[in-house]
Amino acid sequence: MIFAGLGALREGVAGTLRITDGGLEVLDEKVLRESLIDDLVYTAVFGPDEATRDAARWLVRRAGAALGVIPASIQGLYEAMGRGEAGGFTVPAINIRALTYDTAQAVFRAAMTLSVGPVIFEIARSEIDYTRQRPEEYTCAVTAAAVKTGYRGPLFLQGDHFQVNAGRWAKDPEKEVKAVKDLIWEALEASFYNIDVDTSTLVDLSQGTVKEQQRLNYSLAAELTAMIRDLEPEGVTVSVGGEIGEVGGKNSTVEELDAFMEGYGEELEKFGPGLKGISKISVQTGTTHGGVPLPDGTVAQVKLDFETLKNLSEAARTRYGLAGAVQHGASTLPDEAFDRFPAVGTAEVHLATGFQNIVYESPHLPADLRERIYDHLRRECAQERKEKDTEEQFLYKTRKKGFGPFKYDLWHLPAQNRLALGRELEDKFAFLFRKLNMAGTKDLLGRYVRAVDVPLPLQAGLRA
Repeated sequence: MIFAGLGALREGVAGTLRITDGGLEVLDEKVLRESLIDDLVYTAVFGPDEATRDAARWLVRRAGAALGVIPASIQGLYEAMGRGEAGGFTVPAINIRALTYDTAQAVFRAAMTLSVGPVIFEIARSEIDYTRQRPEEYTCAVTAAAVKTGYRGPLFLQGDHFQVNAGRWAKDPEKEVKAVKDLIWEALEASFYNIDVDTSTLVDLSQGTVKEQQRLNYSLAAELTAMIRDLEPEGVTVSVGGEIGEVGGKNSTVEELDAFMEGYGEELEKFGPGLKGISKISVQTGTTHGGVPLPDGTVAQVKLDFETLKNLSEAARTRYGLAGAVQHGASTLPDEAFDRFPAVGTAEVHLATGFQNIVYESPHLPADLRERIYDHLRRECAQERKEKDTEEQFLYKTRKKGFGPFKYDLWHLPAQNRLALGRELEDKFAFLFRKLNMAGTKDLLGRYVRAVDVPLPLQAGLRA
């Protein structure tokens, strides 16, 4: 059900939620979990006007906090990994492009069943656009899923690939950097306390030394880090990630890591002594985002260089105190590859397209909806089709862009279809959590993660 306006919203939560001087009190958790949270998150996404949506989002976020679902930074755990106090697992960072409320519930169910600790929910700069999910909407959907499933604990929300676009940078550097800074600001206000800044697109391999090749990368990464430190809430140290090699490009090297970290440290010091730097480093070891589709639409097998990943992770920890290396573009790898990530000391692995593929290829996605999405892509993305692309290759590469225009249709799938899709996704999440050695890591949260409840100003429409 959608609340038709502020009056209906205030009336609908009466008796279940109560606004107090300190925020929000949950009067009836059973009603909240069984029905009201569904209506609140639906209104937060599809509400009839901005004021109603904003009020619903405030209620979702504060209801979560009242029940112990607190947005948090993973910084403390990553520092412990850098000291060698924690390890032997790889933290999954999950990009949710569609059915965010249902998919996040599947994540929480799998995590609670296996006593999994840190799981990161993330969305990239590009995904925000083509899935039509701004950061606060994403925060609300994931928070609501935590409330619905009964999850309690820190909630790790992450800005993935907050990336400087090289083409736009070449035309207008100031405008492009401002766009990234504006997004960082927006994400922090939405409680994204983990942010991966990606300036690796500016690496210039034509330069004569590795440090010169990395100069623009590390200089701008330091500038963005300093901005984050200036804006982060009191008591929160945002976990910032850097990147030394663009995913899909040449494989990274320890020499590049050393050059980046040396220059980054020098530049960061200029913004103020003792500023906390990055906690992890993203590298390239042979993957591409989404995988490489073959003419029949299947995905080519990737030859990921685990030895390079191992060497980079070890150097990142022992030389710079980082949690280790981060692997992007991994969700389409063969199943047998995933247990190698913890074996070589990978700190974090980013997973996205594999879950998208489950949704599109599931028998529980109505065939007529799938075909309507594909027809839309044939019309609206025709300019992206390369001359040698088969129909299957074209659709595979562009179908991620169908989620935004059809977000309403996907949220309105019959309940039995959404439940069945959720079970498929839950099985996949559970498989990955086991492979990444995440089962039984819940106690790490209490030891190394400090979740700070950052107050949110009361929305005007909810003032009595």
